[in-house]
Amino acid sequence: MTSTGKDIHPDESELPEVELNDKTIRLIGIPFFGIVIPNVTGIFGDLTYRDGKYWAGYIFFILLAAIIWQGNRYLMFRTRKRFTWFDKPIEKLILLFMNNIFYTTPLTIAWICMWYRWAGFDFIHWDTILIVALVNVICVLFVIHVYETVFMVKEQQSEQVKNAELSRAKAEAELEALKNQIDPHFMFNSLNSLSYLISTDTSKAILFTENLADVYRYILAQKERTLVLLEDEFNFMEKYAALLKLRFGQALDIQKSFNGTTTKEYLIPPISAFVALENAVKHNEISERDPLLVSLSITNGILTISNKIQPKRSIQHSSKIGLKNLDERFKIITGKGIYTRNENGKFNVALPLIPLSN
Repeated sequence: MTSTGKDIHPDESELPEVELNDKTIRLIGIPFFGIVIPNVTGIFGDLTYRDGKYWAGYIFFILLAAIIWQGNRYLMFRTRKRFTWFDKPIEKLILLFMNNIFYTTPLTIAWICMWYRWAGFDFIHWDTILIVALVNVICVLFVIHVYETVFMVKEQQSEQVKNAELSRAKAEAELEALKNQIDPHFMFNSLNSLSYLISTDTSKAILFTENLADVYRYILAQKERTLVLLEDEFNFMEKYAALLKLRFGQALDIQKSFNGTTTKEYLIPPISAFVALENAVKHNEISERDPLLVSLSITNGILTISNKIQPKRSIQHSSKIGLKNLDERFKIITGKGIYTRNENGKFNVALPLIPLSN
């Protein structure tokens, strides 16, 4: 029979639910104590294996061991309902001792007295009875100690699992919130670009709208995924770059340098390289007079997006969530944040990649 704290105490809500399957230990422990203790304490007296009462005595004392075990087990669970080792350890210890002594001792004495009468002994050996009672109390204390130790270990494991699940749920919720921020961020910038094209080139604005649908379809498709192939991310970036070309033409140049590394070797959080590229386009002046070069390189498992710093002449609204959002997503998914640096007039965004072999 599998017992749980919930099964035994259905109204118990303060203690964590801990499953305890002690069927095997009871099937072994009860016969063990029922056989060993009578032999060790000499309670069989002059009876030998040739006597029928000798063998009946084993059944008699195994039954006693079962009643003692089950009774103290029930009392132990009742004690767990009232006290824990963390809030009231002294009260719990005292109650465990009292339950054991005042249940095990009188039961043992009464049971052995019945044994002496049934077995036909001439007189009651009170010294032997007291020894058996003492041994039973000590054995019960040992068994209860084992139970309590198992419970504490299981409760600790249960608490660790619970904390891990809560942490994972929290991380997943945070990640989902960060993913959901991408949509308005992307749409806001895209609508800015579309607004510009409508006012300057209607035909390009129509083409931009059509291509925007393909790009947004990729964003929606990847929202449920935590990692994607770097190759897929770059294929998406090609589509996004095509959108940017409609607005900026040759004023925007995107170059790649992978040093023999292939994009099939790594994984990356989806829409992350896109955010870094979008950040460069959003915050820098791009025109025929001031063309912008954005370079993408992979070195030692790091994807770096680099651009010359040429601040926009006109200040545009910024939601301030682009790279911060990206850094938080990387920390949740990979355990590593992104790295940004201003160096020699260039702004670099380094994204740690995950080798596919991992």
